[in-house]
Amino acid sequence: MSGGPDTAAGVSPEARTAPYEVRIAERAADREACFAVRKDVFVGEQGVPQDIEYDAYDPGALHVLAVRGDGVPLGTGRLLEGEAAAAKVGGDPAVGSLGRLAVTREARGLGIGAALVGAIESAARARGLTAVDLHAQTHALGFYERLGYVAYGPEFADAGMPHRAMRKAL
Repeated sequence: MSGGPDTAAGVSPEARTAPYEVRIAERAADREACFAVRKDVFVGEQGVPQDIEYDAYDPGALHVLAVRGDGVPLGTGRLLEGEAAAAKVGGDPAVGSLGRLAVTREARGLGIGAALVGAIESAARARGLTAVDLHAQTHALGFYERLGYVAYGPEFADAGMPHRAMRKAL
């Protein structure tokens, strides 16, 4: 699942100018922050059952975290590669799988989603991957298209929501 695009609704003037950084979530506290953002967005806002939001891929995935200067988590995403990504990307070991992209309601419209995608793409390039696939909620197709992703294949349901597969060559 991938969350939706950044939208400017509900963003305070202070939040628009607050500095943030995007980093690989290597520490346990950073990973917990990633999971908290996912719980807020996917489980809380979108009604995804918690037992399918967290999966067997999480422990081995590369997670990225956007965090405000004062430590407040703003967004997250993950990259799967190798066997973990194979079923999601048609079995090509050179293609990574971007997923679980989520930005908190308060932080939407600040470019954080695009920054998270960029960090995941950079990590994929550093690992020698040649492309990144994702499964986008259909309302987010335009967001990913603006970042260079191209939809392919038919629409399908994931967690009860319509999705499309998308790919970007790196």
